[in-house]
Amino acid sequence: MSAPRPCTLLLSGAQVVTVDDARTVHPDGAVAVDGHRIVDVGPTADLAARWRPHRTVDCRGSAVLPGFTDAHTHLFQSLARGIGDGLAIGRWLNEFMWPYAIHLDSEDARIAARLGAVEAARAGITTVVDHHYAPSDPETVLAVADAIEEIGLRGAVARGMLGDRTAVAEARGLPTALYRYSTDQELDLTRQCMAARGAESRVRVWPAPLNLSYGDRDLVRGSAALAREHGVRWHTHCSEGAKDPQSFLDRHGKRPVAWLAAEDLLDEHTTLAHAVWLDEEETEAVGAYGAGVAHCPCSNAYLASGAMPWRGLRDAGAVVALGTDGPSAGGRQDMFEVMKQTLFGQRLSRLDPSAVRCEEAIEAATRDGARYAGIEGGGVIRPGSPADLVVVDLTGTAVQPVHRAVSALVYSARAADVVMTLVDGRVVYENGRCPGVDEEALAAHARERAERMVRRADFGALTEPWRDGNQDRRRRVATS
Repeated sequence: MSAPRPCTLLLSGAQVVTVDDARTVHPDGAVAVDGHRIVDVGPTADLAARWRPHRTVDCRGSAVLPGFTDAHTHLFQSLARGIGDGLAIGRWLNEFMWPYAIHLDSEDARIAARLGAVEAARAGITTVVDHHYAPSDPETVLAVADAIEEIGLRGAVARGMLGDRTAVAEARGLPTALYRYSTDQELDLTRQCMAARGAESRVRVWPAPLNLSYGDRDLVRGSAALAREHGVRWHTHCSEGAKDPQSFLDRHGKRPVAWLAAEDLLDEHTTLAHAVWLDEEETEAVGAYGAGVAHCPCSNAYLASGAMPWRGLRDAGAVVALGTDGPSAGGRQDMFEVMKQTLFGQRLSRLDPSAVRCEEAIEAATRDGARYAGIEGGGVIRPGSPADLVVVDLTGTAVQPVHRAVSALVYSARAADVVMTLVDGRVVYENGRCPGVDEEALAAHARERAERMVRRADFGALTEPWRDGNQDRRRRVATS
């Protein structure tokens, strides 16, 4: 028998949920990591005989699974958690989100991104696609990318762009203050950011037209070309609201995704956030071209946007990942909550308790999320894969007894049950702390910036309890 080989880290004694092709779960399993890669996985006894780790972590009572990918978030919204509750999406944007975006400054965005990245690391999120559009000058975009990478995460800052003002944007009343750059300027600034964050960067920059329904079509064409040129994805909001496809159809004669397909803009570089209101033709097209969709069930429920065609997209071949949509549209960046809401939302919309199963939800949060983000071999525990891992405590009373690890993770576990997060083999969260981060000082700084922002944006009325309900009650009293 050969002598044990050295490795960096051994996670032992866990229920290892590999998310491999066979959906293998090792009930008493171990994962060996050396440097940036997973080098072995299997029963604990087997790995103990094969490896001589520099460090061993006893994971008895825990599950080990691939790190989560948050396929669509807005970290800059971290300073506005809890504002705008109870508003339909149109009012939510016009009365809250657009004013918030306009009043945010560069330091606000940097602190918000840092706070959001810490929250993500603590929740087992190893990769983020941060759709950032406030402010969107190159200095701020690169500062946000730096903040994410400093916490230790990987992923992309998808630079949100508006470009030339369109008739649809005019009709929807988007504030003119949002429009800082022309279409050509937007593409040039994004190109600069992409050059500054090349292939060696853990956090890349993607082109990201803000929204297909009211954005400039030349901006979309240019974004797709940039993504193909640099070998990255491009990202946009797509058909989140029920009126989005119709407004695009009325103006351009095609629905948004049908237009993308007709323009040869739909391929594996395309990532669409939400995609709630797709018809059958669009659903088939997304799958046929291998594009990605970020399903954001908590956000869609929070804003009552609807339920996306999960089964149709997956069956058609689309890469369906999961996203939190940021702290302003759901409260927290908790992929356990997102997985659970995926099951509940789809089952409720279809009146079918088998519409989505736990294994599919975990695959979307891990393996399919890695594919969506372009991480080669990611989202699965097997030799050669990136060592992006999360350890989840399953001993709590709310989780016990654990009859099946996959069910326990989706139905019962929460972000607070995460005890360790590794990205690229490096520990970015352990023992309640993100190494090298003064979380108390960060939270205090974020509160200070948030209070200033609320005053600048005049959000006092939006922070009053039951504002709309009180108004409704006053009207009823006055007319009775």
